[in-house]
Amino acid sequence: MAIVTLERPAKHTVVRSFAGHLDAAPDAVFAALARRLGGLTGDEGQSLVDEPSRTVIVQGEWWYRAEYRVRPEPDAATGTLVEHEIVNVASTAHWAGPIAGRAVIRSAPADFQALLTELA
Repeated sequence: MAIVTLERPAKHTVVRSFAGHLDAAPDAVFAALARRLGGLTGDEGQSLVDEPSRTVIVQGEWWYRAEYRVRPEPDAATGTLVEHEIVNVASTAHWAGPIAGRAVIRSAPADFQALLTELA
């Protein structure tokens, strides 16, 4: 399994992107997200938590990378914008990543909504 870094590999494709608003402070949302996803190691993947950028990255199977960013809501006095991207990082057979991950990609919208509900 590759070492997780903030930088995406040179060969990558964003497969899906999501964003959602929460009526909570960015620091609190990031702390909850880091607790939820930050401890992954081993078979379920590896994670990287970067507090300065409020970013959590989860590197999974040979093709899968999930990036989560927590930002202050730009158009509101309070609240948080949570961004999530699923990235194909397969270095070989790049074309096969979305095929191998079709179940993950198909369930991603509902999974992201469930995560927002949990973080709220």
